[in-house]
Amino acid sequence: MLPTNRSRPQQRPPRSWSFSEMDFSDPKRKPRYLSKIVMVALLTAMCVVMLTQPPCHRRTPSVFSIHENGVTHVLVTGGAGYIGSHAALRLLKDSFRVTIVVILCGFMLLFCAQILCCCNAVYIMLVHLGCLQDNLSRGNMGAIKVLQSLFPEPGRLQFIYADLGDPKAVNRIFAGNSFDAVMHFAAVAYVGESTLEPLRYYHNITSNTLVVLEAMAAHNVKTLIYSSTCATYGEPEKMPITEETPQFPINPYGKAKKMAEDIILDFTKSKKSDMAVMILRYFNVIGSDPEGKLGEAPRPELREHGRISGACFDAALGIIPGLKVKGTDYETPDGTCVRDYIDVTDLVDAHVKALNKAEKGKVGIYNVGTGKGRSVKEFVEACKRATGIDIKVDYFPRRPGDYAEVYSDPARINGELNWTAQHTDLLESLRVAWTWQKKHRSGYGPPQAMIL
Repeated sequence: MLPTNRSRPQQRPPRSWSFSEMDFSDPKRKPRYLSKIVMVALLTAMCVVMLTQPPCHRRTPSVFSIHENGVTHVLVTGGAGYIGSHAALRLLKDSFRVTIVVILCGFMLLFCAQILCCCNAVYIMLVHLGCLQDNLSRGNMGAIKVLQSLFPEPGRLQFIYADLGDPKAVNRIFAGNSFDAVMHFAAVAYVGESTLEPLRYYHNITSNTLVVLEAMAAHNVKTLIYSSTCATYGEPEKMPITEETPQFPINPYGKAKKMAEDIILDFTKSKKSDMAVMILRYFNVIGSDPEGKLGEAPRPELREHGRISGACFDAALGIIPGLKVKGTDYETPDGTCVRDYIDVTDLVDAHVKALNKAEKGKVGIYNVGTGKGRSVKEFVEACKRATGIDIKVDYFPRRPGDYAEVYSDPARINGELNWTAQHTDLLESLRVAWTWQKKHRSGYGPPQAMIL
């Protein structure tokens, strides 16, 4: 048991090459190509020189690379995301040591961040040099800046930029740090989008989880708290959902998560494993930090696939003309989907309790929800009251991959982890989240204002 005294960006459109553009015989073009080659060579040389010099904050062994009595070091993947950032905040408040992995790559960013690191002693490790794209599309650097400002003390918090799909990069992270536990949040997580880009979801969720698990096994990290979902159950015949409810996911998101669960469970059954594992299947997350430090800020291009709360707030703020409710012919009392809405503060509390209760060689599987279902129409009416705005609502056909009704039976987590949802007033959770949204109309701000 762990110590309990801790208290894509848009792709560039393909360019159509004409024969004239591919005419390499024009002598006037040669100097331009030559100058580019020279520039790249110079930048490469500069980076090589800088990267071969030990960064100033690593001239002595980092506290993050040492096991320290009484200190639990938790790796939080996806810590720049909505749920992951709130979990990191709670862990830091409870005096855990936290390492956050965020996916942000690029040759020039590597070059610039190395300079910043040496000059300002910022706690950044850049471990993945081969990435070709910026994959921080599901997280916010602004959330990381908030955490850094709240916990600037050495040895409390560090950020690692890496691609969790790169086994070499992930192994370098584990080799350079002494982790006691991993909270694995990092994942793409939109049901509708998963039906449009299924391969991306299987890669990002299932494959990346395998990479993390292999690194944990190779580096003897013994505790895993896995962020799963009620989408693994699909559309059960009986409500409420218990942990014994058969899992028959109906969309790629739920299928990818179930595959990841199966990988974890198969590994724990092997003779090579004595890992402590907690799998938390949670329901629809809402709300934000009650103190107003963090909130939900999805990228604009992702809002169409995002949570209903974000869409409601966007409509209330006038960012979008109105709210689109998809599906009014489900077999529910008012024809709209029924969901179990869990406040993010309660959710991260469940993660911390799971971390503190994790036992070597044992697996715990828990539903994290309130046990009460609310329809989409109910949710919209509550959002109107919370914002004070008469939000325009338009109704559309069902969205592929959605299911009619899902809510939890939280009896197991209530009894075994002594956890019960405390923030069950839907209106109040939305009011708290709305307070943050009003003060952060552009989320955490423009990207150029978020570079550490």
